[in-house]
Amino acid sequence: MIAVINVKGGVGKTTVVANLGGLLAASGYRVLLVDLDPQGNLGEELGYTGAPTDDGGAALATSLTTGTPLAAVADVRPGLDVIPGGPELDAAAAHLVIAAQEDPLAAKRSLTALLLDVAPDYDVVLLDCPPGQEPLQQAALAAARWALIPVKTDASSRKGLRDVARRLDTVIDLNPDLDLLGVLLFGVNRGAHRVVEAARAGVAEDLGDSAPVLRATIRHVEAAAQEARDRGLLVHELEEAVMAAPAWWQIRRGASAGDAPRSRSVTGLAEDFQRLGAEIIERIGAAEGADAVGGATVDATSDEDGDGVGGTFTDGSPRPDVLAGA
Repeated sequence: MIAVINVKGGVGKTTVVANLGGLLAASGYRVLLVDLDPQGNLGEELGYTGAPTDDGGAALATSLTTGTPLAAVADVRPGLDVIPGGPELDAAAAHLVIAAQEDPLAAKRSLTALLLDVAPDYDVVLLDCPPGQEPLQQAALAAARWALIPVKTDASSRKGLRDVARRLDTVIDLNPDLDLLGVLLFGVNRGAHRVVEAARAGVAEDLGDSAPVLRATIRHVEAAAQEARDRGLLVHELEEAVMAAPAWWQIRRGASAGDAPRSRSVTGLAEDFQRLGAEIIERIGAAEGADAVGGATVDATSDEDGDGVGGTFTDGSPRPDVLAGA
């Protein structure tokens, strides 16, 4: 289980959860996404906002407060199940605050047992943590094996790292297996190499030299990201739609553009998420062995250019096509 967390908003947590989960599912992994954010923005990324399955977090809130089993919405994408979030989670967070006054450990464990019941059905469980609501953040970290921290390169965004470190400290006695999977630089200007290196140095200063900063970064392509969100498509799905749309010269010769997507810059963004997915699988596999994710680890030595794209698993099988950028 991976908790995607930063106490600062606007650093890409939900976008990372949706697109990483979608890519892994498209690559054959069984994936569960849990939206712990009262804003419920995961629904916008996946296109189910306002659908009958979008309960505003009511089912999840009930499970957190009463212990009833979690109920996932199946196959939001093939192989991708979702437990929706939304405003009903505000009441659940308030309940956990009150419960913590009587039994702090039980409040922090409120999500753990629920997820342990469903986790065996999945290869990967991603928890989309809210920027606020400390009780929900603590519950996620108490349940997770890994923490993934998206952060932007500006100093203001990096301030959240120290707060996340404090959140980790509050649950480490309860969940000693929790480890930092990595810090992900999000919204990166591809030409700002000095800024990126300064951000990497800042992460080391904030969290210590041993804190892993992922090789993969997610570039800033606002037009493509917004169009994907508006259409309820994931980035790799928008890329597929763009590639299938008529080229400019075909339109000039009379082909109809229709409602074809326009953001051709999405290709680079899709490649970034492919690299992120491959690196996440590689890191977990290296740490936990061949049965960690989908039964195989990634052989990093077979990725000749070290960019996280291509290569094979250690059992000799090729990486899934979507993660390999095919």
